Amino acid sequence: MKEQGQADVIVIGAGVIGLSAAIAAQARGLSVVVLDREGPAAGASAGNAGAFAFTDILPLASPGIVMKAPKWLLDPLGPLSVPPSYALQIAPWMFRFWRACSPKRVARSTTAQTALMDLSKAELESFLQQTGTLPMLRKDGNLQVYESEAEFKASLAGWKARAEHGIEFRHLDAAAMAEIQPGIAPRFIRGTFTPGWYSIADPKLFTLALADHFRAMGGVIERAGVTALRPDGDAVEIQSDDGATRRAAKVVLSAGAFSHKIARTLGESIPLETERGYNTTLPADAFDLRTQVTFGGHGFVVTRLSTGIRVGGAVELGGLKLPPNYRRSEAMLKKAQAFLPGLKPQGGEQWMGFRPSMPDSLPAIGRARATPRVIYAFGHGHLGLTQSAGTARIVADLLTDQSPAIDLAAFSPQRF
Repeated sequence: MKEQGQADVIVIGAGVIGLSAAIAAQARGLSVVVLDREGPAAGASAGNAGAFAFTDILPLASPGIVMKAPKWLLDPLGPLSVPPSYALQIAPWMFRFWRACSPKRVARSTTAQTALMDLSKAELESFLQQTGTLPMLRKDGNLQVYESEAEFKASLAGWKARAEHGIEFRHLDAAAMAEIQPGIAPRFIRGTFTPGWYSIADPKLFTLALADHFRAMGGVIERAGVTALRPDGDAVEIQSDDGATRRAAKVVLSAGAFSHKIARTLGESIPLETERGYNTTLPADAFDLRTQVTFGGHGFVVTRLSTGIRVGGAVELGGLKLPPNYRRSEAMLKKAQAFLPGLKPQGGEQWMGFRPSMPDSLPAIGRARATPRVIYAFGHGHLGLTQSAGTARIVADLLTDQSPAIDLAAFSPQRF
């Protein structure tokens, strides 16, 4: 077994969180190496909806989802599903999810999520400027649509919570919706527009651009799957499947849905699960889309990217090993055709990716119990892109022994 030279920091994971953290550490004068089992933008960072969803402060774990979940779980192609073959394995996580749905815990999670959202939004444009990616930013907003007055009224408590946290929005009737986004089916009678919802031209191209910037500034990206971490005096030893033993003064673990497996080698059991996200990306001329449209009652969004129109979302809690069920992509696309009658469904490319999710919808950000030299930054669920700049700032603060910009108690990896 060979041993390679020691870097100041090794970041495990070349998705948007890992690369953003690597760039932030690099900007503090640290030498950084990034390791990834497949290379940059190979996972969820490539196929997400491309949104900086700063207004999405309400956790998935909430009383409202508990009311909807039984109905949704009966539909294998619905907004939330658990494959029967995975139900027993995920039961402990679902129990923690259910506990996180209490009003007191939801309020605490919402406050913490808002703090991370505010930091991420504050850090975003300077980060994009630094990395040469600012031209990829879009500020087209988001339109949430409702099929009935009852559905709209059920959403008002969530909008009240957003208003209390200073988030701008406006409720619309069908005519006002049509001015923002023509072509929505008349079955949708109400909507809510949030102008502070940003997006990126294409999440995969953005993440690859971050990798290029990191390399241009002297960073190194190596393809290797990390199998174990071991504290070793004033360093951390990293074992990998390429047969090399690497050492670094500090390690950032941001390996997405695989992070908990690596954390386990440090003796920590962190309840990370996998939201398997599905989408179909259609050609750019498939629809005249002017803002991202969220069909919340059906669990998916339609997004305009520079590379096409993306129809995707929903939550399938199915782990890392089951084969993809692309009928979920097909079901969303069929609904999108009905909801946007002018949508052309031909020529689409299907995708499935793993979104790393914690039971209370908050990521794990903080130091490992076994050693302060390992910093965890994973579990962002469907908000990895959204929270990438803020998480990078926090990680850089922890790496340089600065006080984090926000209180990290709610994000403690040991909170469970």
